[in-house]
Amino acid sequence: MTGRGIDRILAQPCDPILHETYATSALHYVQLAEEANGPIPRQVGASYVWGAALNELNRTPADARIINLETSITRSATFEPKGINYRMSPENAGCLSAAGVDCCVLANNHVLDWGRAGLLDTLTSLDKLKIKFAGAGRDIAQASAPAILDTGSGARIAVFAFASVTSGVPRAWAATQEAAGVNLLTDILDASVARIAEQVKGARRLSDVIIVSIHWGPNWGYAIPRDELRFVHALLERAPISIIHGHSSHHPKAIEVYHNRLILYGCGDFLNDYEGIAGYGQFRDDLALMYFAEINPATADVVALKMAPLQIRRFQLVPASSADVDWLLRSLDRESRRFGSRVELEPDGRLTLCWRQRESLTRFRSTGRRSLRL
Repeated sequence: MTGRGIDRILAQPCDPILHETYATSALHYVQLAEEANGPIPRQVGASYVWGAALNELNRTPADARIINLETSITRSATFEPKGINYRMSPENAGCLSAAGVDCCVLANNHVLDWGRAGLLDTLTSLDKLKIKFAGAGRDIAQASAPAILDTGSGARIAVFAFASVTSGVPRAWAATQEAAGVNLLTDILDASVARIAEQVKGARRLSDVIIVSIHWGPNWGYAIPRDELRFVHALLERAPISIIHGHSSHHPKAIEVYHNRLILYGCGDFLNDYEGIAGYGQFRDDLALMYFAEINPATADVVALKMAPLQIRRFQLVPASSADVDWLLRSLDRESRRFGSRVELEPDGRLTLCWRQRESLTRFRSTGRRSLRL
């Protein structure tokens, strides 16, 4: 979430005016963060907010870098009266390029915070930056189309994205044949499973790696509803999807490997301006994870998942302390064990996912075939 308070510290921010009951200026969030953790520089460079994340990215070259961008890129003044409205200026959008982002998922409950004009500005900015997007568009055809990422290795990555009403996405935000909007998921019933599965199979080429990105559920809590379980399991049984990329929760949730496919039920926030805001401290939304997945394009199976733990401090990602890494480890391991997965600490300080089938799945590496890294 690179808008609001974070936008204010970048080089060319939007007008700070907000339409919240909690705060009337984005500067308030900067002040709260400074009261909690110390002075924050202003007019910082485009790479400032990523901090230690850039070192982690350099350690692990990837075929694609994919994020859920939960803000509008616009100077539009036409806000949606929904209580919280995130935006960053188009001039500050270069921070996405500074992290080498290849694809932005836009299917979420903030991309239209500043109206359809704000969404159109967002799409224009991403086009100028040559960053692909999925889950929102100028009409339903564009909003529902996958983002296709060419890895240069003969395999492609296709990202399908959906915004579920369970995350608070207004139904009026749905893209139509005549209007811009999001690719709205109104239910997770069998008919939706069949529709998405057919869409995936219709767009997939041989050796494509498919990611289905879903913005769903509440911001807080570790519960995974039974209908979500049924939905993703049925989807993975009917379509060659490698990763379910779930988001909306402000903290990481359970991880499952189902039929050799990776399910991230909730990735948690990677960047936000919540420092100094009281409440929900037990979930530690100041702690962030970078997810590094390896996929075998020949089988669509997950080969490995490693995670780099970081912390948000002064609107910048910094290395997490050993105590905080341990907290993340215990939290993720506890939530993932009921799905047959375990989380362990590697000597290099990263976390790694272990599951029952992993040993047999990694054997293909010895044949010389190349996995895709995301």
